[in-house]
Amino acid sequence: MNKPIGVIDSGVGGLTVVHELMRQLPREKLIYLGDTLRCPYGPRTPEEIRKFTWDMVDFLLTKDIKMLVIACNTATAYTLSELQDKLSIPVVGVIQPGARAAIKSTLNDYVGIIGTEGTVRSNAYCDALNMLKPNMHLTSLACPAFVPMVEQGILSGEFALSTVKKELQALKDFAEMDTLILGCTHYPLLKDVIQEVVGPEVTLISSSEETARETSTILEVNQLLNDGLEISRHQFYTTGDEKQFTSLTRKIFNSSIENLKTVSIERVVI
Repeated sequence: MNKPIGVIDSGVGGLTVVHELMRQLPREKLIYLGDTLRCPYGPRTPEEIRKFTWDMVDFLLTKDIKMLVIACNTATAYTLSELQDKLSIPVVGVIQPGARAAIKSTLNDYVGIIGTEGTVRSNAYCDALNMLKPNMHLTSLACPAFVPMVEQGILSGEFALSTVKKELQALKDFAEMDTLILGCTHYPLLKDVIQEVVGPEVTLISSSEETARETSTILEVNQLLNDGLEISRHQFYTTGDEKQFTSLTRKIFNSSIENLKTVSIERVVI
């Protein structure tokens, strides 16, 4: 089926998932929407998170998407079940894939989770991990400074290092940890700095690869894979500043993206 896959995120972080989707599903067309104007979602109330997520979904539904990927941990935590119940297309989030990847990685069942305040408050990762494998040793930590830093393009250097050290200080009490879930799609952009702080013995888990793999499986099972021969042109939308968005995409894709537009989504009605 030659319809596009829709991907949503609170900002640019979901492009880490897009990058992996492009690698694993090169014939699929992707339409990405990053709500950079209202980012971050982490400190928002559950009601705001649901409304903002539905604003993004309603916009992408006007593009006749065949599947929705919620490339935002906070939005996944608060809206995945609701979206799966109400939409007629397949919907996948990033939390279950991330939890599965962590279980594959850990050797001693000591797993840390870092995420936004909203994701940590929801307890979604702990619930997902315990459902897959009970009696694990888990600790969750909110890192509210990370998303604004990434959205500003600060991905390395002394400021980034000092900020990450400060935010992760509490993890030092969880010394047995051998696996750390980057429970926000913005965080892989800080992966090198986070790795330096936690040490080489800790495996960092990003859900991007596993999410792309699950997306591929769902498309195949539902006979929705693109059966055309031509490579589709992706579309990118942001609710905020195009220059800032473009600057960050260069760091993710090592090149500039094409077909980027700024849109207003708050009044879209289906």
